[in-house]
Amino acid sequence: MVAKHTPLDAGLYFVSTPIGAARDITLKALDILASADVLAAEDTRTARHLMDIHGIALGGRPLISYHDHNGDYARPKLIGAIKDGKSVAYVSEAGTPLVADPGYGLGVAAIQEGFEVYSAPGASAVLSALTVSGLASDRFLFAGFAPTTQSARQTFLRDFAEVPATLVFYESPKRLSKLLADMSTVFGDDRQAVVCRELTKKFEEKRRGNLAELNEELADITLKGECVVLVARGEKKAVEEGDVLDQLREALKTHRVKDAAALVAANLGMARRDVYQIALKLGRD
Repeated sequence: MVAKHTPLDAGLYFVSTPIGAARDITLKALDILASADVLAAEDTRTARHLMDIHGIALGGRPLISYHDHNGDYARPKLIGAIKDGKSVAYVSEAGTPLVADPGYGLGVAAIQEGFEVYSAPGASAVLSALTVSGLASDRFLFAGFAPTTQSARQTFLRDFAEVPATLVFYESPKRLSKLLADMSTVFGDDRQAVVCRELTKKFEEKRRGNLAELNEELADITLKGECVVLVARGEKKAVEEGDVLDQLREALKTHRVKDAAALVAANLGMARRDVYQIALKLGRD
C-alpha cells in the first residue's frame, strides 16, 4: 500500500491505527498521515514506527507528543496550528482515538473554536472483542478501565450491574484477576463473560465461561498483553414489596411523601409514580 499525498483542509483529523497487526490500517489513514501539515501522537515512537513500516516520511513536519500529562501544554500548540490554516492529524497509541485515549480534550477544544473535526475510522479493540465474544452485540456499553482499588472498583461495577447491554471493559493483565473477582461479587458467579487477549496478534486468545469459572481459571495466572473483558447483559432484579415498604417507612421519618417516594424510587430503580402511590396508601393505613 502506497500512501497518496493529497491536500487537506484545515482542521483536526483523528486517525485510527492498528491494535496489533500493522496491516490493519486503512488507505485513508495512510493518506492523512502522509499529507497532514502537523502530526500529533499519544506515543511519538509508536507513530514513527508505524509510518516507517508503511513508507511514510515525516519530511520535516512537526510530530508533537500529546498525552494525559502534557495536554494542557500541547493542546494550544495544536489548536494554534489549525488557526493558522494547517491540518493536524492525531493518532492514539493503538486503535480508535478518544476510546480510552487522551484525544477527547483536543477534540472538544477544536470544536469549541469552530474548527472541523474529521475521522479516519479503523481498528478498535472494543469492536473486535465484541465481534468474537459470542455475546449479544445489538446493545453494548463500553466502561473503560475500572478503578485500581477494590472498594472503588466494586462501587464502579455496581453502576453497571443491571444494565441491559453487553459490558466491555479494558484491563491491565496485572489487575485482571482482581477485576474478575470483584465482578463475581457484584454481578454474580453465573454471569457469562469473555476475556480477550492480544486481539489481532499472533497469540490472540479468547477465554469464555461464567465469572466464577474465569475467576478460578485466571486467579493465579498473569497474562501478557492488553485484555478486554466482556460481560453478558444484566437483568433488573424483582423488587420485593416488603423492601419498598421498609424503605418508605424509613424515608418518611425525615422526608415529605413526595420526596420520600422519589428517594426510594431512585434507590430501587422503580417508577416514581408507583412508589408514590404506595407511599400515599402507607400514609392512610
